[in-house]
Amino acid sequence: MNKQTFIQGAMILMVAGIVNRVLGFIPRILLPRIIGAEGVGLYQLGYPFFIVLVTIISGGIPLAVAKLVAEAESAGQPERSVSILRTSLIFTVSAGILFTILSIIGAPWVTQYVLTDPRVYQTFLAMSPMIIIVAVSSVYRGYFQGKQDMIPSAISSIMETIARIVCVLWFSYLLLPMGIAYAAAGAMLGVVAGEIVGMVVILWQYSRLRRKERQHPPSASHATPSTTSNNNTLFMPLFRRIMNIAIPVTGGRLVGSLSYLLESITTAQSLAIAGVATAIATTQYGALQGMVIPLLLLPGALTSSLAISLVPSLAEAQAQGDMRTIHLRLHQSLRLALVSGAPFAALMYVLAEPICMFIYNDSEIAGMLKVMAPFALFLYVQAPLQATLQALDKPGRALINTLVGAVIKISLIFYLASNPDFAIYGAIIALIVNMIIVTVLHGYSVARILKFRIPFLDILKVISVMVIMAGVGKYVFYEIVISSSLGVQLTAASVISGILYLLLAGLMGLIDFSDLKRVPFFGKFLR
Repeated sequence: MNKQTFIQGAMILMVAGIVNRVLGFIPRILLPRIIGAEGVGLYQLGYPFFIVLVTIISGGIPLAVAKLVAEAESAGQPERSVSILRTSLIFTVSAGILFTILSIIGAPWVTQYVLTDPRVYQTFLAMSPMIIIVAVSSVYRGYFQGKQDMIPSAISSIMETIARIVCVLWFSYLLLPMGIAYAAAGAMLGVVAGEIVGMVVILWQYSRLRRKERQHPPSASHATPSTTSNNNTLFMPLFRRIMNIAIPVTGGRLVGSLSYLLESITTAQSLAIAGVATAIATTQYGALQGMVIPLLLLPGALTSSLAISLVPSLAEAQAQGDMRTIHLRLHQSLRLALVSGAPFAALMYVLAEPICMFIYNDSEIAGMLKVMAPFALFLYVQAPLQATLQALDKPGRALINTLVGAVIKISLIFYLASNPDFAIYGAIIALIVNMIIVTVLHGYSVARILKFRIPFLDILKVISVMVIMAGVGKYVFYEIVISSSLGVQLTAASVISGILYLLLAGLMGLIDFSDLKRVPFFGKFLR
């Protein structure tokens, strides 16, 4: 089993995340051209319910598994790690079967009376099998993350993405002759197929690990004797320990998932009040959630990787009482999140129209991207801050912060999006306010609990370099004609301004080359 350092683990997940997000843009670019923005809207409307159901079942389980496995491995108790995995699977599989049945039975009522478009029914049915599949896969990923081996999760996610891309486009194309509703359902069936492939791969990785452990069991010198080891591997004590961690985390994520669900419902209802036709409202919401938000989340490949890698690392440091390591890892995470996200936010602001035209062949959504881009930095640092609260047994604080942001967001959506002067931009303003409030509350909570000083100097440096990069990128694209091709011109502006950004970030000390030296494969060239 290959245990990685915090930076190595984060970078492995980051590479996988970048590959997944880049590949993920293939269906996001091609799917609207196959089933149209309205079809994408139907596909997106059904998704929030799926997120809520999966969150109820497994929202906090993977994090609890990662945290407890990290503690067990640190204490030299590998048999306890297996018991944690087994206990978690019993719960998630049982709950997954129950909610899959309930979602199928309740599909007609939900699509008829809760969602605004009855055509979502086929998509809702298509996504139901995914509940149990995602729940099982997430538990195994939590197990590997607890062992601080991020390679199985990375391989599984990449294989899942590749299978999903092929199947989403293929199935939606095959079902398109039956109508937009069936085409959207076909796209969702493609997602289910991808999840099945991802689950098979992670199960195969686990099977390989278990064979290796049986062939090469840990020596007695590495095991830590414990008089309570039998009690620690019993179902009920483990189940209670898992639930003590998972329930508050699930509550926080459930607030986010319900917020997402209410957001879709409230946005559609508010746009109807504003006089926007149902088909147009579905199209606008589909463009926001299926086209604009994914662009903003592109740098999230690193921030989510940092959050995943941060939990077992901080749990291990906390178990050892190593406060210095906790502060170091948190500072590394925040700096990397800011430095990696800033160039994307800068370019998405100044080059919103050409980016949307090049990727989606649709410049009408550029206004949404331009408004949201400058505030994306709050979103990028939110994940490491939330992961810190959860890893340090403060998920309740993260829950309260998320709940406050959600209440404000839904209230603003209803108030602003129902106003014809704002319409869909009212929902966008509400999303921005939510990003800011939740991130600020998380930052305050972490600073107070750990007596941690938020790196405001690094933030000012990042903003300064970001502004310079934005100016250069805009100048190169609009003033220096390199090619008549939109793609070449956009690439040139991005590369030139990106190189300048890296140079300035290095000069200001924002890039720590000692961290880069520990990156797998790439780091050996810097030694």
